[in-house]
Amino acid sequence: MPGESRMLIGGELVHARSGKTYPNINPATEEMLGDTADASLDEMLLAIDAARAAFDETDWSTNHELRKRCLAQLQEALDGEREALRSELVAEAGCPVLLTYGPQLDAPLEDALRWPASMIDSFLSGRDLEVGHAFGSTSWRKVLKEPVGVVGAIVPWNYPFEITIHKLGQALAMGNTVVLKPAPDTPWNATRIGRLVAESTDMPPGVLNIVTSSEDLVGEVLVEDPRVDLISFTGSTATGRHIMAHGAPTLKRVFLELGGKSADIVLDDADFEAKLSNAWGACAHAGQGCAMLTRLLLPRSRYEEGVALMEAAMRNVPVGDPTDPTIIQGPQVSAKQRDRVLSYIAEGKNDGARLVVGGGIPEKLVRGFYVEPTLFADVDNSMSIAREEIFGPVLVAIPFTDDDDAVRIANDSQYGLSGNVTSGSLDRAMNLARRLRSGTVGVNGGIWYGADAPFGGYKGSGIGRQNGIEGLEEYCETKTIAGPSELFG
Repeated sequence: MPGESRMLIGGELVHARSGKTYPNINPATEEMLGDTADASLDEMLLAIDAARAAFDETDWSTNHELRKRCLAQLQEALDGEREALRSELVAEAGCPVLLTYGPQLDAPLEDALRWPASMIDSFLSGRDLEVGHAFGSTSWRKVLKEPVGVVGAIVPWNYPFEITIHKLGQALAMGNTVVLKPAPDTPWNATRIGRLVAESTDMPPGVLNIVTSSEDLVGEVLVEDPRVDLISFTGSTATGRHIMAHGAPTLKRVFLELGGKSADIVLDDADFEAKLSNAWGACAHAGQGCAMLTRLLLPRSRYEEGVALMEAAMRNVPVGDPTDPTIIQGPQVSAKQRDRVLSYIAEGKNDGARLVVGGGIPEKLVRGFYVEPTLFADVDNSMSIAREEIFGPVLVAIPFTDDDDAVRIANDSQYGLSGNVTSGSLDRAMNLARRLRSGTVGVNGGIWYGADAPFGGYKGSGIGRQNGIEGLEEYCETKTIAGPSELFG
């Protein structure tokens, strides 16, 4: 059934003033799901107006109980439409339904609103410093956390609900107001949230605004408008640089969660059979994830053994209809993204990498934007397929000589988002994990994900952290207050 086509602006569910819409396309079938409001600059300016007024003129930024109540109401409303949202995500994002029982839906729905809401009172109560003695006076001192103001949240298409709900949970819990710009490819999960906010919560008008548009330039207004205090962006490193440059004239604060080319290091004492026989991670959701482990680093002493195990695993990756619960890999989100992935595969072959598995379009999937699970071997870390974020089901196998060489190769990247180390020795694995220049690292397959766990990267993988205490900090200003100690006892 068609999703919500309207935007949420100033507490009202509205169509574009021009009457324009754009189609929401199912990437697995190439069929049109329905229409979505196609906003212009006018609607974005109205949304910024509404968010600014809600922050400046209502008690949202100071009323803890109101915020906790509204987040609980939104949680209940989302829980009530969980299964409809599940089907909608599969249809518009092309994500396998299996993944909606994890990172695409159920995992973030469990704690992305609940955890920040539970932190409102304790985190925002501030902390007392020791009595200060400066300039001949004795002062009582306190550090307070206060909301930044108006947040412009810009969300990509790969894990749209997961990213959106985490941004909203943290920004709203801290007392900010938000203008959300979802990706044009996956608008309905966001517009559903807008409808539920309007129909099922006591959130004051303008606290949350959701503006859908087929034009990226409409979102750029958020970056340049001086009334917007912070940009919270998840997406490509190139776009992150653009946001920093265009936000500089207004000294815009930015939180940027950007790309990755993460290394999966398998040491020579690891159980190769257990690690590599079902290693489909690079193909989950067609490889469309920033933290996916897309560089497989194997010791030279066991390199061919590892490649052979990965070849068998990649040949058996379940690819196809994302509504099928046995499927791991669905389509790329669009024809443009499919063609981009295929161009990188062609470049890898031209650079001399050995194509072991895949490399084309699956013969039996004539409709939809599919790419075969693809494995390259004998890859040099200087090749583009080892250095650039492909965002497709492409895994590259790179040999290393010893632990130091593995760390060198892993860190030889513009990115530093995630990684993994597998070893028969926990101490050895932990030693390597500490040496990796990345924001998250799994050890022997450990999962770091959660609303309480900070996520983000080093170097070109971004600035700041989403989730955890560090994530709450992103949406706060810090104020230090002092007064004569006798006034405070």
